[in-house]
Amino acid sequence: MEGVTTPSEHTAPASAPAWGAWPSPLDARSVARSSPRLEGACFAGPARDEIWWGESLPDEGGRIAVRARSADGDVRTLLPTPWNARSRVHEYGGGAWAAHEDLLVFVEKTDQRVYALAPGSAPTALTAEDPDVRFGGLSVQRGRLLAVRETLGAPVRRDIVEIPWNGDAGTPPTVLATGSDFVAHPALSPDGGRIAWIAWNHPDMPWDRAEVRVAEIRIPGNEGRAIAGGGSSPVQPVWLDDDTLLYSDDPDGRWNLWRHDLRTGTRTSVAPADADTGGPLWVLGTRWFRPLDDGWIVAVRTRGSDEIVLLSPDGGARRLPVDVIATAAIEDAAGARVLVSGTTAHGMPALRLVDVDVDVDKPEDVVRIAGDVPPWPAAFTPTAREVTVNGPHGPVHAFDFPPTNPDVPVPARDRADASTASPYVVFVHGGPTAHVGGAASGKIAYLTSRGIGVLDVNYGGSTGYGRPYRERLRGAWGIVDVDDIVAVVSALAAEGRLDPDRVAIAGGSAGGWTVLRAVTATDVFAAGISRYGVADLRLLAAETEDFESRYLDGLVGPLPEAEARYVELSPLTRPEDFRTPLLIEQGSEDAVVPPSQSEAVRDALTAAGVPHAYLLFDGEGHGFRRAETIERALEAELAFLGLVFGFTPPGIPPLTLD
Repeated sequence: MEGVTTPSEHTAPASAPAWGAWPSPLDARSVARSSPRLEGACFAGPARDEIWWGESLPDEGGRIAVRARSADGDVRTLLPTPWNARSRVHEYGGGAWAAHEDLLVFVEKTDQRVYALAPGSAPTALTAEDPDVRFGGLSVQRGRLLAVRETLGAPVRRDIVEIPWNGDAGTPPTVLATGSDFVAHPALSPDGGRIAWIAWNHPDMPWDRAEVRVAEIRIPGNEGRAIAGGGSSPVQPVWLDDDTLLYSDDPDGRWNLWRHDLRTGTRTSVAPADADTGGPLWVLGTRWFRPLDDGWIVAVRTRGSDEIVLLSPDGGARRLPVDVIATAAIEDAAGARVLVSGTTAHGMPALRLVDVDVDVDKPEDVVRIAGDVPPWPAAFTPTAREVTVNGPHGPVHAFDFPPTNPDVPVPARDRADASTASPYVVFVHGGPTAHVGGAASGKIAYLTSRGIGVLDVNYGGSTGYGRPYRERLRGAWGIVDVDDIVAVVSALAAEGRLDPDRVAIAGGSAGGWTVLRAVTATDVFAAGISRYGVADLRLLAAETEDFESRYLDGLVGPLPEAEARYVELSPLTRPEDFRTPLLIEQGSEDAVVPPSQSEAVRDALTAAGVPHAYLLFDGEGHGFRRAETIERALEAELAFLGLVFGFTPPGIPPLTLD
């Protein structure tokens, strides 16, 4: 990228500012307000000539609004304040809104009821008020409104239901499919006679084992029959005709597409590749592919980073010049027009319109609908360097984002001179069954533009590299992930890229667990930043929500048989191992990893006399959405790194360690 410095381009003058204290145009406020989440998109309006999408508004407490772009390019907000389209099914939600011509249907966050919003009218409830019922995964198919309904209790129940349009919230939804602990991705056949969906049961997670099931609609509440899966992890069934399904499955180790003839039971692989078209079902409604009317398919393929491909009926593949490289999804298709969402190399959320009937071969042929370049100069955004190193459990994949600032000459690396190696922060993604691509988020650029490198690691257990790679973590959570991260840090230190005495590790949720394990089980890290991190496995198993309540069976082992293993691995069972300075950040309303976990770590650090700070953010759940929270967290993390690494970041409020 023109204007971006690399570690080999300059020799630093004596007056160069200290690592971490470089002057940067990226302030916490601009970063916090430049990264709205995109929450689904579709073609809408009577002629399907409008484009609607969900978008988080950080300045409005992170509420999810639905916006619309007309055929002539005008943009308006459909869902006004204070309405907030957010589902809490599985706590992670997804599929919180859908469109039917010019009618918006959505799940309101505060009461989890489904509402309809017609032009010029106020929202009208379609479902009854019930604090124990949640809806998500909304879709309108053949003019019918389908949803996943979650009913809290002992046990929790989940069904696929049809919600009536009659405006009478007292009319209960009709159950179309049931019979398993979890359901997702409902799909109606073209004639409306059958329904297909994804089902799985405890103790499996959907990326362990799931099934494609099919049932007759004329038999309400049918459990159906499994036609695929069982020992694999299928996702997203789509009807090609009344007797043929298309879905993604990974019986060969990669999520690839399969065509299934229900009349003969024959299934055929479609354009197999050493890449994934599919991913973990953390949220409802994610789409990795869309069949087009002429038999072609637009799909996501993941090999480390994402790419968008056009698959021909004969199995050929052509890459489309869409600039999303991470978190990519194929949101909708209408004729030859396709909506693609994801994250760009600049780390910005993006929604793009592609007309595959045009000979698309250049980025300028793709229409920008939402999301754009960051509000700071492109030269301050680092370029990812894909890294693969050999670890004790096999190859480890990561992305290296070096310090990048066109106004500060970067010293040439000299392995004999530690001053030429920069401090680094290792980012650990959550999940742990998740994945990061080579996208430089605003948070990454916030650090790299100040002279702090970032290493984003897809440790064993991550998706995007096939089933064997993600199963590497089975029974070894807190061991393989830590070993893999240490292996990448050691490799970059050996290259002289990072200063081994100034390496921090940061992560949230499951990533926070790895942070706590890494700082208590190794001496590699000088500092740790844990955001709503897991600290006690037994406490997590007892307190977390139903979706993840058996997740630890695969990651660690089933209880009570594996209780000794839970005790052995949990940092809180050996508080004497806390010796590394920590910054702990927590949302007060987190139901996935409750505040009790972070509070217990804080108390252990206090008792051990380890320097630390604990920040509790009121009103935040599992993941921070409010602009003021994101801004405060960014500044606190930079101030914390300054205290530990010995630099003073200019213009940053000080942080006091207890």
